[in-house]
Amino acid sequence: MFDAALRPLIDPTLNRLGRGLARAGFSANGVTLAGLALGLAAAGCIAVGLTNLGLALMLASRLADGLDGAIARATKGTDFGGYLDITCDFLFYGAIPLGFVVLDPAANGLAGAFLLTSFYFNGASFLGYAILAEKHGMQTAKRGAKSLYFTGGILEGAETIGFFALICLWPVLFAPASYVFGALCFVTAISRILLARQVFGPNTRNEESI
Repeated sequence: MFDAALRPLIDPTLNRLGRGLARAGFSANGVTLAGLALGLAAAGCIAVGLTNLGLALMLASRLADGLDGAIARATKGTDFGGYLDITCDFLFYGAIPLGFVVLDPAANGLAGAFLLTSFYFNGASFLGYAILAEKHGMQTAKRGAKSLYFTGGILEGAETIGFFALICLWPVLFAPASYVFGALCFVTAISRILLARQVFGPNTRNEESI
């Protein structure tokens, strides 16, 4: 929900850093994989109760996730780079809740399963829409230059990172917060399906970029 509004605020700084990293020889794919490693390390720290350290590593991971795109824009981005980025993002988003389930299976198991189910559903609606948008030649830059078509929703990257930060700071809130966040993920996915029906359904034309 806030991603499109945040992009104009953070992109100039990210792009400046990305150009510097590109000149220093860093590759976009290398930074993507470094970000994933930091995210998985964050999940590991959460699993053993080091949630504050997990939060710090998670924020470093998301910084890397922003910088890889900036490096790609400063060099020559590839379709594979975009594919690698979204795949690593999905693994990261699943690993953090898993860390909380491992931390306390009895208290967090059911809520974690509900949350991951909502992520799975929401992710499928997002990727499915991106495939159809590509098929119809649709483009958007509202959330920055991306390899995939990004649709908006109630919950996007900024809200998810805010949610993860909340439960890292107050792990006792994992179960109730996960039920609320998961429910909103279901709402986001359903709204995207309704949008897809409107845009790609019978008797529709998809000649303009959105």
